[in-house]
Amino acid sequence: MKKFQHINTGYNSTFEYGELSIGIVVPIENYVSSSVPTMIDHVERVRLVDQLGFKALWLRDVPLHVPSFGDAGQTYDPFTYLGYLAGQTKDIALGIASVALPLHHPIHVAKSVNTIDQLSGGRVLLGIASGDRREEFPATGSDFENRGASFRDAYKFLRVSEDDFPILENNTYGKLDGTMDILPKPYGAKIPMLVTGHSQQSTEWIAENADGWMFYPRDNQSQELRIKQWRQLMSISQEWSKPFMQPLYIDLMPQSDFKPQGIHLGIRTGIDFLIEYLHGIKSIGVNHVALNLRFNNANIEQTLHLLAEKVIPQFHKIK
Repeated sequence: MKKFQHINTGYNSTFEYGELSIGIVVPIENYVSSSVPTMIDHVERVRLVDQLGFKALWLRDVPLHVPSFGDAGQTYDPFTYLGYLAGQTKDIALGIASVALPLHHPIHVAKSVNTIDQLSGGRVLLGIASGDRREEFPATGSDFENRGASFRDAYKFLRVSEDDFPILENNTYGKLDGTMDILPKPYGAKIPMLVTGHSQQSTEWIAENADGWMFYPRDNQSQELRIKQWRQLMSISQEWSKPFMQPLYIDLMPQSDFKPQGIHLGIRTGIDFLIEYLHGIKSIGVNHVALNLRFNNANIEQTLHLLAEKVIPQFHKIK
């Protein structure tokens, strides 16, 4: 099995075969008491994570605030906001985790993502998903039960749109007849698209079509089996291996030897166990972890500096 394909700057700086890199999820703040973050000091914190050497920044696509869901994400439109942050940062990859494709027309997604990719010098990573908030689908006239098929059609539309004067028929989002083009094109070879969860697709489909796989935190035994099975499929039919990544909520305690406790999709822990945990997921084939500080009780800037001092050097070099 070959290493990862060279796609763009963001993809290849974030994902390295056999290695683990560290990213951060926006909002970079504690908002456990509310589903809506304050976004106070958000630009300064984004600049800081870029300067400290984190490899990727991840935004959410939350089109509508559904209180029962409990998390409005960064509240800003992900494309507008990511374009703004592209001009505020220098090296960090710019990720969306993840665009709910059935809720957007792929022409608008392609136009927005390619623009950010061009303006940032190829730093965009595009997570894609079928959507899991049922309440949003009626608002856009989308069919929740048919979202798996809509996801595949949107994915195909996005891929074809990267061609010059693309041709596409029999697609629910529309027809491209080769007389019109979608500009700009991606800065690199293509826009790297990483599937979130299963998105109503088979593992075989993800292995064949995705440029990577985002999955939720699981115990190491089941996660390792999932990664092995997925990469075995690629070894049969694919020229390249592909990265696997996961998010992780953390509440980093001041005592370095604080014993780990489970929290929603993550851990409350001291720095010692966090490093041990990250080495563990690296050993089973995880290539990137996106740390989420929503539940972090310590000072955010101090936490970021602690991660940069103690964690990042364990896994990748800082420029």
